[in-house]
Amino acid sequence: MPAGDILFRAGLGLDETAELTYNLPTMNRKRETSVCRSRRGGIPIVSKPWMWIGFCASLGLLAAGCSTEQYKAQADREVYRIIEDKWQDDFGSKANYRISDVEPDRIDVQAVAPSEVSGRLTLAEAVALATAHNRSYQSQKESLYLSALDLSLSRHEFAPQFSGLFGGDYTRSAADESVSANGQLGFNQLLADGARVSTQIATDWLRFLTGDPRTSLGSVLSATVSQPLLRGAGRKIVQENLTQAERNTLYQIRSFNRYRKEFVVQIVSQYFNVLETLDRVKNEKSNYDRLVLAHNQTKMLAESGRRPPLEADQAEQDKLSAWDSYIAAQESYKQQLDSFKITLGIPTEAAIELDPNELDRLGGTEINEPEYEEQLLIDSALTHRLDLMNARDQVEDAERRLAVAADNLGMELNLIGSANVSSPDGQRPARLQFQQGTYSIGLEGDLNLDRKAERNAYREALITLTQRRRSYTEEKDQVIFDVRQTYRDLREAAARYEIQQMSLRLAQQRVDSTAMLLQAGRAITRDLLESQRSLLQAQNSRTSALVRYTIANLEFYRDLGVLQVRPDGLWEQGTP
Repeated sequence: MPAGDILFRAGLGLDETAELTYNLPTMNRKRETSVCRSRRGGIPIVSKPWMWIGFCASLGLLAAGCSTEQYKAQADREVYRIIEDKWQDDFGSKANYRISDVEPDRIDVQAVAPSEVSGRLTLAEAVALATAHNRSYQSQKESLYLSALDLSLSRHEFAPQFSGLFGGDYTRSAADESVSANGQLGFNQLLADGARVSTQIATDWLRFLTGDPRTSLGSVLSATVSQPLLRGAGRKIVQENLTQAERNTLYQIRSFNRYRKEFVVQIVSQYFNVLETLDRVKNEKSNYDRLVLAHNQTKMLAESGRRPPLEADQAEQDKLSAWDSYIAAQESYKQQLDSFKITLGIPTEAAIELDPNELDRLGGTEINEPEYEEQLLIDSALTHRLDLMNARDQVEDAERRLAVAADNLGMELNLIGSANVSSPDGQRPARLQFQQGTYSIGLEGDLNLDRKAERNAYREALITLTQRRRSYTEEKDQVIFDVRQTYRDLREAAARYEIQQMSLRLAQQRVDSTAMLLQAGRAITRDLLESQRSLLQAQNSRTSALVRYTIANLEFYRDLGVLQVRPDGLWEQGTP
């Protein structure tokens, strides 16, 4: 059986033994059937006027049968296969990078819906919520997805690409009535060295229905091969766009993992900043309670004549000031908590609170001033910083684009080969007459006499390369600066925490001793009020120093590039 007949039957879902017939009405109301015998088995089949058309239509129906969800699923599978192939182990855990409308991985963070969040949130729960719902984090995941999606299209440019067209019409005039159909299948592919292969087969069928019914049926096969010899030749030149797309996806994976490190530091910092304000609210309330007690005592002493009335007024004024500070601290806490809710990606009206025990756990850890060799820290950052890797590789990108721009200045010369083969007249469109085909080979050149655009592009590429080298040097210097600065900040934060710890102990002792001296008549009320203010300041400063040390520690490891984000959204600190 001819190959075309087999393809037609396959397109219709029939086996080789099925009988195919078609009937066409004529003007004298008779039905005519065009039937021939197959060479194998003598089974009656149609003369294949719809052979290629039916096959093309079958392919079209097959493509149309794919739902939008199937296309989406195909894109998702290809994109995440690309990302997984390019994701290196030292980038971080391969988790929490799938966009919101894709089935999450089994190790991805599982968090409740934003509208269902309520109650007290631990630090781990807050980080998990932010990882699942933060809007900026979602945008970063989508940027990663779109980068890999662009790469899939760039790869497709070097894959076989098929096309198919089909059509038919019925025509009636005063003299004739006819029906016709046509189909076309095409294929083209760009090869890695720049050669482009294109093939096309077309079938046309025409049937006159009136007068003397005649049928015209024929096929044409054409093929062309174009091979660049000068400009545009060579794998590096031809595959430049693909190479850049591959590297862009790698850059986006690095950027995403760098963002995750910055993100977890941001969430932890904001969480503890809110808790610091909450602790200030508690301290302000305790200070107010102490001042109420001090005012009551001073007022009784003044009424008994043991203290001047002025001291009672001073105590009352400080009490009112403490109440005002307490109200302001409450409002500040509510505002920061609402802002944190937006960061988490949950409604601002959600009834949540942060866990103050997280601060207690921080205070229970041992804090020592770190001692590292500075050059060791710098070397670690230059090795591990993902953003610096991108800046370094972008210099190579500019060097490649310069080579492409230089190639475009050259002369274009292509080797062209073509073939055109048709079928004989009659009812055998699948029998192509290759021995009677038309074949040609030749050269096609372009002297490219007007090179203004190419000249400008080359000059721009030179400048871009200089800019990329300068940007990399600046980025490298910035990384070194970041490491030196965060190391200084960490050492300073550790030292200040120790100072504030001692200051708090002294402030508490001062309050206790001043209270006893006041009872003994050896101190005045102003001394007690000043000691109370010092205690409040020491309490707030100690909490602030503890939070600042925690954040400085995270920023230090983040800028070294050794902070790793775990699948649950929390972190691990590597060794510099």
